Amino acid sequence: MRNRSKIAVLAIAGVVLMPALALAQQTSQPTGYPCGPYMMNWGGGWYGMALGPLFMILVLALVIAVAVLLVRWLSGTWHSNQPSSHLPPFRTPLDILKERYARGEINKEQFEEGRHVLGE
Repeated sequence: MRNRSKIAVLAIAGVVLMPALALAQQTSQPTGYPCGPYMMNWGGGWYGMALGPLFMILVLALVIAVAVLLVRWLSGTWHSNQPSSHLPPFRTPLDILKERYARGEINKEQFEEGRHVLGE
């Protein structure tokens, strides 16, 4: 029963608003320019034609720059070229073997065997 009352209210609102919508669509635009033969009475100067493309290029460059910055910020590639501060720049296999031995992942025999295989 509630759905029927909602539908009835919407139908009545639609019928009431129809004339206003039709009137809004029938407003006429004036023909020609009331200030003279040119738009806004500029007189057809060269600056409108010269500055238009410059501003278009400026706005386009701004939009592209914002898009690139947004993509870089969302993808998290701002610091990808910088080395991590907690890792040394280059670790040799022997360094990795020493770290594993220090953490207790391998015992002394495995460490000595690894050193022997690496040639140290």
